[in-house]
Amino acid sequence: MLFTSGEFLFAYLPLTLALFFLVARVAGHAAAAAWLVLASFLFYAYWLPAYTGLLAASVVFNYLLGNFILACPADRQRRRFALLCFAVGTDLLVLGYFKYANFFLGTVAQLSGRSLGALNVILPIGISFFTFTQIAYLADVFAGKVRERNPLHYALFVSYFPHLIAGPVLHHAEMMPQFGMPRIYRPRLENFVIGLAFLLMGLAKKVLLADSWAPLADDLFDSPTTAAVPAAEAWRGVLAYTLQIYFDFSGYSDMAIGLSLLVGVRLPYNFNSPYKATSIIDFWRRWHLTLSRFLRDYLYFPLGGNRHGSLRRYLNLMITMLLGGLWHGASWTFVIWGGLHGVYLAINHAWRYLCAGLALRTMAEAPAALRVAGRTLALALTLFSVVGAWVFFRARSLTDAMRILGSMLALPADASAPTPDIGLGTLVPLAGGFAVALLARNSQQLLDGPLTRAVRRISASGWRVIVLAAIVGAEVTAIALVAVIAASRSVAEFIYFNF
Repeated sequence: MLFTSGEFLFAYLPLTLALFFLVARVAGHAAAAAWLVLASFLFYAYWLPAYTGLLAASVVFNYLLGNFILACPADRQRRRFALLCFAVGTDLLVLGYFKYANFFLGTVAQLSGRSLGALNVILPIGISFFTFTQIAYLADVFAGKVRERNPLHYALFVSYFPHLIAGPVLHHAEMMPQFGMPRIYRPRLENFVIGLAFLLMGLAKKVLLADSWAPLADDLFDSPTTAAVPAAEAWRGVLAYTLQIYFDFSGYSDMAIGLSLLVGVRLPYNFNSPYKATSIIDFWRRWHLTLSRFLRDYLYFPLGGNRHGSLRRYLNLMITMLLGGLWHGASWTFVIWGGLHGVYLAINHAWRYLCAGLALRTMAEAPAALRVAGRTLALALTLFSVVGAWVFFRARSLTDAMRILGSMLALPADASAPTPDIGLGTLVPLAGGFAVALLARNSQQLLDGPLTRAVRRISASGWRVIVLAAIVGAEVTAIALVAVIAASRSVAEFIYFNF
């Protein structure tokens, strides 16, 4: 069930919310939380009912293993560590079977020259997200960082429908305590105003922007490998995908936050204007924030981080980003995408080290004109690097990726040859999309800023109920209009549904 679909927006969502608050009032908070768990499993079952059992088994298994680790005496570290390895190993084996078995068989077949066939495996949607979420929980249990053990809150933390399919990758400490707060079990107009605003903005980004650029990207990346692609068409398709994935993921992140705010639960921000980044380090502090946090805390730091010298730091960065690339998909194109970002990060850190060693003046000390020029150059170089890596992220194969990159970088053999006419109908939307991504304030700046302050002022006035109810009505009407547009054409799945 897509967040953009009519059955979700006008059937599942209102019914889930209405019953949640009704059950909380009639039967208590625990019953309401249980209903939300059930509703989340029903949301997951809408896609493929058979795999709902896999999600349930994963929740029960990890909760029990976490309790076993907690119950193990502190002086039995080896036993505790063995339990952790067993639990995490089982999670990774399940993830590996469903997501990477055919990739492994295909790689072995290519290296050996022998066909090994393929397994008839359907990838469970969202398996990477709920697996990583629970691995982080187990690691924190082992480290003594887990304070709450309520099984209902744990089940809701893992299965909570706003994040279940495509993130964010949640942390138990920021979610489970919220499910115990009485305030979330009472409907509040203020939450509806801000939550619906996030939902509307995310829906508009997905339906009106991201899906508008999808056909241009598909025309390039889904064309036959042997097709000759002029440089202008290659750049058009790649830039279209650059905007598509930006607004697609940004839209999903906004919708997830908005849907959760309707309940009164705040999800962590997962997207912070990444194309405004002036370095690759800055980019990964803005793109998929919760995945970056997971890779840093549960992979990069355990590998040693930057504590063992520069060479070890660069090796740790490469390992982290290669595995981060593989997390996104079972293909060598994703591994190369991750490897490219690992190289980018190593170069970025080396450059900073070089500048510090040479005692170069910081940008803050430079003349204003030089600061602007330096920032513009840094932004352009960062964006160019990200765009080049997106080719591997989207391409169906390494051959396709190299063909497209070759077309993008190739000079025409005949200088007099006409350049394909891309047309203003393509250039203007692309330019407008990049202008929004590079210059506009993002959702949290707009909605957690001016809108939140306005709602607080209204809440302090005597017209609170009337004004807020009118705003909610206007937002619902706008959501309905965008949903009608979505229903009138083919709306693609969110890109991160595939991971």
